[in-house]
Amino acid sequence: MSWAGPWLEAAAGLLYPSVCAGCQGPVMAGEDFCGRCAGKINGIEEPFCRVCSQPFEGEFPDGGFTCSNCHERKFAFECNVSARRHAGLVRDLVSRFKYQGEYYLRKPMGAWLAETWATDARLRAGPPVSALVPVPLHPRRRRERGFNQAEALCRTLGKRARLPVWNALRRVRYTETQTHLARDERLENLRGAFAPARWRPVAGAHLLLVDDVFTTGSTVDECTRVLRRAGAASVRVLTVARR
Repeated sequence: MSWAGPWLEAAAGLLYPSVCAGCQGPVMAGEDFCGRCAGKINGIEEPFCRVCSQPFEGEFPDGGFTCSNCHERKFAFECNVSARRHAGLVRDLVSRFKYQGEYYLRKPMGAWLAETWATDARLRAGPPVSALVPVPLHPRRRRERGFNQAEALCRTLGKRARLPVWNALRRVRYTETQTHLARDERLENLRGAFAPARWRPVAGAHLLLVDDVFTTGSTVDECTRVLRRAGAASVRVLTVARR
């Protein structure tokens, strides 16, 4: 019934007035946020870590640096680029999207991703991206949630950026949520959790891995290692928010 989604949303737009995704107040048709809520959605400005997009309160001569987290670890992915700061309203929107089933929020978040994809030079460096790859959910978690938020974001971005979406990864082990785990615990929790999808070969491909939130990088790094072992030539990462 996925074909019915756009028709149902169009019909809803005729029956119900547009409301702000943040405060539910009225907005102009086609707008996602009122002016007040839009002002609470913070992007990531320089200086920030060139590897993981961690913002830094200070000044650097060239506007960029590598943070201590990235100095200490050798990530398999080339860089993570995050569209927004995971704070305030953005944090609330991500939570509502993932845990309260507010599926429509994929649209404004997908717009943030598309804007970042079009403007951040780190994502454009190197060979052109072959496809978008969502971080997978375990089937049990997907049943609990009703959808995979990373895949929903991928498909929204894919339509805007005109890039194919490949479900090139599968989650083969159910894991405890990462939210309250320390970095070392996250690494152990994810060990052996992902595998390549047998129906989607990635040999030689340059991939853009997509997820909702980047915290320590453990999840996307483990996914990248699986993709690289399967033959992917490179992996860059794009996330909605940097925690």
